[in-house]
Amino acid sequence: MSTAAEPAAEPAAEPAAQPAKVDPTVWRTVTAVLVGALAVLFDTTIVAVALHTLASDLHASVATIQWVTTGYLLALGVTIPIAGWAQRMLGAKRLWLLALTLFLVGSVLSSLAWSAGSLIAFRVVQGVGGGVMLPLMSTIVMQAAGGHGLGKIMSVVSLPAVLGPILGPVVGGLILQHLHWSWMFWVNVPFCVVGLVLAALMLPKDGPVARAPFDLVGFLLMAPGLVGVLWGLSNTSKAGAFTRGDVLGPLIAGVVLLAAFIVWALRRKGRALVDLLLLKHWPLASSSLLLFLSGITLYGAMLLLPLYFQELRGTTVLVAGLLLIPQGLGTLATRSISGRLSDSMGARWLAVGGFLITLVGTLPFAFADAHTNEWWLMAALFVRGAGLGAVTVPLMALGFRGLERRQVPDASIITRIATQVGGSFGSAVLAVILTGAVSAATTPAGLTGAFQQSFWWAIGFTGIGVLLSLALPGKQPAAPAPAAASVPAARA
Repeated sequence: MSTAAEPAAEPAAEPAAQPAKVDPTVWRTVTAVLVGALAVLFDTTIVAVALHTLASDLHASVATIQWVTTGYLLALGVTIPIAGWAQRMLGAKRLWLLALTLFLVGSVLSSLAWSAGSLIAFRVVQGVGGGVMLPLMSTIVMQAAGGHGLGKIMSVVSLPAVLGPILGPVVGGLILQHLHWSWMFWVNVPFCVVGLVLAALMLPKDGPVARAPFDLVGFLLMAPGLVGVLWGLSNTSKAGAFTRGDVLGPLIAGVVLLAAFIVWALRRKGRALVDLLLLKHWPLASSSLLLFLSGITLYGAMLLLPLYFQELRGTTVLVAGLLLIPQGLGTLATRSISGRLSDSMGARWLAVGGFLITLVGTLPFAFADAHTNEWWLMAALFVRGAGLGAVTVPLMALGFRGLERRQVPDASIITRIATQVGGSFGSAVLAVILTGAVSAATTPAGLTGAFQQSFWWAIGFTGIGVLLSLALPGKQPAAPAPAAASVPAARA
């Protein structure tokens, strides 16, 4: 453990308010990890639209084939917490190459699956690789940046995470309409192969690594805790929702285990699997809270939007995906701008404005019916996407502001878990609200009202985001502050 008397480690955030120029070598690092990460970030949403096709072709029930996505999700929950420890043991570049290779192997095996059981097992292999890659991607880039141009860099790095839920269903729909389902996994292979080559050539070489003790107790508390929460939330889409035993049981157990991990981690301080004392650092704590809420706003509403087009307007999965493209275009339009502004003006007002714009873009759906003009709704989706782009970049960059280099891996894990659990929670809550309202509807007007009610809930979550954003740190002070005085001690 380092102490206040030791020299401060290289900060991962800029000491001055003025954004610094990003070194070209950092952009090469960004390119190398981004190509490989594209496969992971698009994979989940591409597969999600194919469950009924997979159930039919593999002669399995929908309940069984649902484990194709559930198994993947749970594998992510197990492996995300160990990414920081594994990086300290192996080095970032070696771990990235190993995880991407594992994801590649899982993708090839999934495309060759001969039964539901084999496909579920191979998806777990994918999930293990992806669970390491998701937080490691942010860690590699933030450490390479050395604190310069965090917003600008994050506007590029985080782009696939937002576009995945939007473009994934379109790609999945096109594959299912014209090709065999196995191509949903073959499409990952080029990204993985090119990503491996680029990573081998462009990622900085690993420095010396030290043998790091593994926090076994922390792992046995945190990993099952996350799995329990994610598994319980994933089961809320079934009849009975939060009253089901397979929802309440895993959720309660998961929350208890996570609470026990918090107590354990705070007692062990920097020696825990994930250093929760970093949450004393307000930029990380506030950004994690808002990332949880933005996960609800993004993924929760992304559950409602395609269902609105399919069930209320009678479109196909592919057409519904195409109608959602304007949301992705709106995100593209604002991300680079918000990244630059984040480096110069801070996160607070960008997040407030982004949540407000997202609210305005969602509002028309609270009044929409089966005959509302599609062009009007597509314009609203563009506005909604612009708001999401303005929110996510400054929040993700803020989480790393003022942290030392060695604290970045734990910060990456914390922000990744906040986004992951927020997305699962938002999808679960809005699915329960929609299912309950739809089951009570006996007429077409009642079905319309069910969707409108659900969108009002999504708007409410977004409104909470506006209020909470006011508590975010403002513009970064011009005078640097010693890292050791503002954040918990970094790990040795």
